Amino acid sequence: MRSEFGDQERAAAETLITIALAEDLGTTGDLTSQAVIDSAMRARVAIVARQTGILAGMPVVGMVFHSLDSRVQIAVNVADGEVVQPGQVLATLSGPLRSLLSGERTALNFLTHLSGVATLTRRFVDAIAGSKAEILDTRKTLPGWRVLDKYAVRMGGG
Repeated sequence: MRSEFGDQERAAAETLITIALAEDLGTTGDLTSQAVIDSAMRARVAIVARQTGILAGMPVVGMVFHSLDSRVQIAVNVADGEVVQPGQVLATLSGPLRSLLSGERTALNFLTHLSGVATLTRRFVDAIAGSKAEILDTRKTLPGWRVLDKYAVRMGGG
């Protein structure tokens, strides 16, 4: 079974990212950051796990930030499908502070949703271990999310 983040996942993510950023930033962008942060300020930030789980969605995080600003650099420390522990640094991002703040909420929304699906899937996979049962995904997802949710299920072992 295909488990990589391929063209189909990338296309689905691009569509959802466009919708999410339009909803979050509108046509004016992040007004708070524009008002209080100098455009020349740069920063380095870390995405840190808050609880134990299965990571899913890190490619989407990069896509969110790169869609806002190609100068944002991301160093991923943990691959999708891996177990993460509280306090573990999942990735480090660096670039213009305004861009990092503008994409933070959207990126974390994708990461927490997809990681939640992967984590729950892994719990079910572990619960049926040793049986002949298997955990499968469904087509009954939120509109637009099917491809990414199915990816997250695969990251969780389903």
